[in-house]
Amino acid sequence: MTKNFNVILKTEPGLSRKIIEEISQAKDEPSWMKELRIKSLEYFMNRPNPTFGVDISPLDLNSIVNYVRPGAQNERSWEDVPEDIRENFEKLGIPEAERKALSGVGAQYDSEVVYHNMKESLSKLGVIFLEMGMAVKTYPDLVKKYFMKLIPPNDHKFAALHGAVWSGGTFIYVPPNVKVPMPIQSYYLMGSPGMGQFEHTLIVVDKGATLEFIEGCSGQNYSVSNMHAGAVEIYVGEGSTVKFSTIENWAKNTYNLNTKRASVDKDGTIIWISGTMGSAKTMLYPSSILKGKGARTEYTTITYAGPGQHLDTGTKVFHFAPYTSSKVDSRSISFGGGYAFYRGLVRVSESAVHSKSSVDCSALMVDDISKSDTLPIIEVMNNESEIGHEAYVGKINEDQIYYLMSRGLSEEDARALIVRGFLEPFIKQLPFEYAVEFNRLIDMHFNSKIG
Repeated sequence: MTKNFNVILKTEPGLSRKIIEEISQAKDEPSWMKELRIKSLEYFMNRPNPTFGVDISPLDLNSIVNYVRPGAQNERSWEDVPEDIRENFEKLGIPEAERKALSGVGAQYDSEVVYHNMKESLSKLGVIFLEMGMAVKTYPDLVKKYFMKLIPPNDHKFAALHGAVWSGGTFIYVPPNVKVPMPIQSYYLMGSPGMGQFEHTLIVVDKGATLEFIEGCSGQNYSVSNMHAGAVEIYVGEGSTVKFSTIENWAKNTYNLNTKRASVDKDGTIIWISGTMGSAKTMLYPSSILKGKGARTEYTTITYAGPGQHLDTGTKVFHFAPYTSSKVDSRSISFGGGYAFYRGLVRVSESAVHSKSSVDCSALMVDDISKSDTLPIIEVMNNESEIGHEAYVGKINEDQIYYLMSRGLSEEDARALIVRGFLEPFIKQLPFEYAVEFNRLIDMHFNSKIG
């Protein structure tokens, strides 16, 4: 169970200009950021709820606390983080990650980053890795140039909410031609009941550079609703490569309404590795805007919906330049009455001639009470592009179950083994410690003893 911790500041439930000003003042922000928050609040008040995806009507936004500052500073030494918070993060493997000498690690508890460390060798390369609020004050011109430009506050209702109350998150800038040698990681943990977490991740990778970023999300389960409406903006420079991996394992009381978007310049590459397996309701569609000639994107995603979960996830790709390419491998598993819905979009513009796109979406239902659907939309505006699409929705083959049981496996172990095989393309993309954890979670769901 998550332990209690001291709270320095906790705003009243709901949303008002007074609360927005209280958050901005507490964070000692420049005037342009405060103005962005207030404008975002106006958009939020005037925009309707989404008319597609999951049912969010049970979510009472007036009962959500939008800002909780824990009783901890942004520490550079893990031992200086308060013990109660440290114990919660140790369950996520933060100290272990440090021992493995990763390039940088940030850890956010509720609304603020409580731990942040960057290896000296990374700093010598000119890489900037800061908590987002600190970046706003330290590099205001750089941040202002990119902040909420890919995801403008008037984009949709929850982008507006994010713009009004965002807090915490990560800012990364990689200079031209710098190859970041090891992954940078950030962890986000919700530890308070009835709160919203709204971290903002902004990544700018300059010309010819490379970066791998890993994001982990989790939270404690409560009897009241929590919500997550973070935002990720990624700028991939000419000839640069970014690999962005996420494991979202929010608690079952959480509404996950997240927005992720990348802009890719000429010959740049964005690779999305995404695992969604927590929350009661999720709407998440990472988007790639291929705006430079030869830009490319790859997706390997898995959605894992169990009892009481409705996870509406997918991918979006916009081909705006010639010779761009996209490849999507999206898989979902539903069991115990869970509902997994794939919602995808590939749009190839008139100017994006000689582009290529391949979309493969597969859905596996483990039992007779679960549901899966796929809705892949493909729009092609020219006759000089190559587009391929495959889709599969089905149940576990009972003959396979019988065969494995005839070889000595229990029914639970047989099902777990088949699910692992279905997930293999996703799991092999993960760092080793994440792959081990993902397999462990699968075994827990099926009570499996394999491996």
